[in-house]
Amino acid sequence: MSALWSVGAGLLLLLLWVRHRGLEAVLVHHRWVFVCLFLLPLSILFDIYYQVRAWVVWRLHSAPRQHAQRVRHIQAQVREWKNEGSKRYMCTGRPGWLTVSLRVGKYKKIHKNIMINLMDVLEVDSERQVVRVEPLVTMGQLTAHLNPMGWTIPVVPELDDLTVGGLIMGTGIESSSHIYGLFQHTCVAYELVLADGSLVRCSPTENSDLFYAVPWSCGTLGFLVAAEIKMIPAKKYVKIHYEPVRGLQKICEKFTEESKKKENSFVEGLVYSLDEAVIMTGVLTDEAEQSKINRIGNYYKPWFFKHVEKYLKADRTGTEYIPSRHYYHRHTRSIFWELQDIIPFGNNPVFRYLFGWMVPPKISLLKLTQGEAIRKLYEQHHVVQDMLVPMKSLEKSIQTFHVDLNVYPLWLCPFILPNNPGMVHPKGDEAELYVDIGAYGEPKRKQFEARASMRQMEKFVRSVHGFQMLYADCYMTREEFWDMFDGSLYHKLREQMNCKDAFPEVYDKICKAARH
Repeated sequence: MSALWSVGAGLLLLLLWVRHRGLEAVLVHHRWVFVCLFLLPLSILFDIYYQVRAWVVWRLHSAPRQHAQRVRHIQAQVREWKNEGSKRYMCTGRPGWLTVSLRVGKYKKIHKNIMINLMDVLEVDSERQVVRVEPLVTMGQLTAHLNPMGWTIPVVPELDDLTVGGLIMGTGIESSSHIYGLFQHTCVAYELVLADGSLVRCSPTENSDLFYAVPWSCGTLGFLVAAEIKMIPAKKYVKIHYEPVRGLQKICEKFTEESKKKENSFVEGLVYSLDEAVIMTGVLTDEAEQSKINRIGNYYKPWFFKHVEKYLKADRTGTEYIPSRHYYHRHTRSIFWELQDIIPFGNNPVFRYLFGWMVPPKISLLKLTQGEAIRKLYEQHHVVQDMLVPMKSLEKSIQTFHVDLNVYPLWLCPFILPNNPGMVHPKGDEAELYVDIGAYGEPKRKQFEARASMRQMEKFVRSVHGFQMLYADCYMTREEFWDMFDGSLYHKLREQMNCKDAFPEVYDKICKAARH
């Protein structure tokens, strides 16, 4: 009884404090209070619901049977839109706050919402080494499903909540991408419902133009209803080597050198200042030295980027073995390093041991509850950007990030970019090694102004024939956007498939200059 009285008194004091400070002030300046008391428990309930649902669906083998029925329902909605006169653009009915992107898309309020409830793993084909999934399957769900069977996918983008559909219609990357390319390059087929309500399968040999045009199109060519993704055998551990490097030129040389080595299963860099970084290389293995196993994904463990920083501060190299699934989702618990701005004491050992099992809060719930004040604050004083630039421009790119943003750490992830048709490909006729530079946090540059600074960054990225990931805020004009991306195949298909009246152009959907 005394414990209940204590809890009640604590809640009463909290409510009085919130009333005194004002709810908006608390949400903006002390957001951790709301996140810890409400969003973390709610995130746990979300996870439990989806995990139980996925288990039940798979045990009952109902997903393949219900998939065709659900696709027919999507087709019926599209035909209904046509019968109504095609007066508005169509878009998926998934609420904008459920997406991992921090962008707030207002188009869903004015477009025809097509409900797409497709979130199941449909088939694991061990002979073909292909897994067939619905678009709302998440990376956490997929690896949890495949790993016990001895399989994984070649590119497992970091965060648990990233969906297959988002990674295809947008893009996805991982530290294995120097071998396998972007997420789209590990897919062997897509199934889409088009603007006329028809169901089409496309692959490199079947409707190949559509297959190459779908990635980066952000749902403006049709509704993705299934995808087939390559699988590779899973191994128990990643043997990871940490090497601190000092001096920008040496950092770039070392990172480039390791990225060219195909014997490295994984290559990643964390840049902690303009001239300090840790370069990590990893190989998959089934054997491990027991004394060097680090289960970094356990809730009480330090956040990964803080763990890596210890090697830099101690100025020593190191090798350890991380269980594969822990490695694939190593940045999930801290949302890379974004969570330190939301829960400043989140990496404190006391917090980790008592509440770490509840971390991270769902990004979708953070978006849903952020309010206009926080949204504007983040827009003006916070960046979440991934710029893809040729590896040969890495040193110049880091210097540009430092001058225009001054955000650290920076995430470096190499990838091979094949010369396939579509919106994103190298300037030459052959595949080229690129690097994703991720900047997440509060810029320390004086007089930082979001629009002006990001337009300067976008201009630089275009000048080196790089690309901006489209989940983030984009400030380019239409001409600048299509200077960055190759729209020839995309526009040709929009014309051929009568998409112009059915879906907005990708620029109008994602760029701030055009967004409604």
